[in-house]
Amino acid sequence: MVILQQVLFLGVLAAATYIIRKRVLTIKANIRLGKGQAIDDRKGERWKNVLLVSFGQKKMFKRLTPAFFHFLIYAGFLIINLEVLEFIIDGLAGTHRIFAPWLGGFYNVLMNLFEFLAVGVLTACLVFLIRRNLVKVPRFWSAEMTRWPRLDANLILITEIILMCAILEMNAADQVLQTRDAHYTPTGSLFFSSFFIPIFEWFGTPTLMFIERFAWWFHILGILGFSVYITYSKHLHIFMAFLNTYYAKLEPKGHLNNMPVVTREVKSMLGIATPEAAAAPPAEPGRFGARDVNDLAWNNILAAYACTECGRCTSECPANLTGKKLSPRKIMMDVRDRVEEVGKSIQSGGAGLNDGKFLLGNYTTKEEINACTSCNACVEACPVMINPLEIILELRRYVSMEESGAPAQWNSMFQNIETSFTPWKFSPADRFNWSKEMKQPSA
Repeated sequence: MVILQQVLFLGVLAAATYIIRKRVLTIKANIRLGKGQAIDDRKGERWKNVLLVSFGQKKMFKRLTPAFFHFLIYAGFLIINLEVLEFIIDGLAGTHRIFAPWLGGFYNVLMNLFEFLAVGVLTACLVFLIRRNLVKVPRFWSAEMTRWPRLDANLILITEIILMCAILEMNAADQVLQTRDAHYTPTGSLFFSSFFIPIFEWFGTPTLMFIERFAWWFHILGILGFSVYITYSKHLHIFMAFLNTYYAKLEPKGHLNNMPVVTREVKSMLGIATPEAAAAPPAEPGRFGARDVNDLAWNNILAAYACTECGRCTSECPANLTGKKLSPRKIMMDVRDRVEEVGKSIQSGGAGLNDGKFLLGNYTTKEEINACTSCNACVEACPVMINPLEIILELRRYVSMEESGAPAQWNSMFQNIETSFTPWKFSPADRFNWSKEMKQPSA
């Protein structure tokens, strides 16, 4: 029976590993659809962001209530996985609680800690289900939060609740079996699961053994299934947030990325020598701005996979708050949906990027991007340093420079800046005429 369990467990583990590896390679290929750019500067600051923002949840605590419950889930996820390590070793070696004899009394301390975190995770998930479905927090019910995004969040929360219950059920049954069968290694009293012992004492030993093994298998299969599922879910941010905080933009939030081709051209017109111009003749400029996902930088696509759809960006966006269609969250969801569509097409031998669709137009509209005020509120609000503004600006650059499709008022402003160096139409020589109306200081 033990050998059969080992064989089954090895098969399940191998299958899950294969599926996860395949999905990871797919996501990697999708991210590489973006334009290449080297990001290897200021490594100290980047690792600091990973430690403070990803591990430390620094930006989450701008909203204390959800931050507290999110931290319970986050801490539980990190620490309870130590118990999953024991599950995996037991499954492969055919043992039962292999760490218990080695750790002695400390094992009991660890198991009580795991149960405390399990109850914390269970409580936090219940609170989040209530907030999403009964309280109906507005940012979870925006227009882009259609049936699937809402269902996805609920599925994850319900799955986590069931998995935590499985841990408590397994431990309770195990504690009863420890008093009946020497095969079951003593763990000492476990606080939370002990409340269920009176229920399980009514069952016979064979039934209890079945319940304990069923809960064990249910938990490990749930963990492996959860690991596969999140690679298709918004909860991929569990892993991608660490990468995104490392590769996030470090410049001040008011800084806008210049277009290298335009910068070189302006410097050339002004007679300013550049190393690039001296090294090689100028190449034909590529597309200005972005029309599709392959025009974006690879780290913009990475950011889309790191988005947890929490909606903090949209809830802080002044354009959205005034009724405009712009939602920074939707911009990130659009990028992820489009790159997933292109990736699936390429994998199946389809048209890929040549399918007649584009990020701009088929997913994100001009009305949305034109509503953006470039205020960076969305960037400041994001708990994992995603920058929707970079994508919005690239889409607007395409509309303005490739399609000449900017609103008429904008074109007038552009022309005034080009000829008069101000958004208003008056001569540069008259710029300081206002100062003549000021009273001169008395002698």
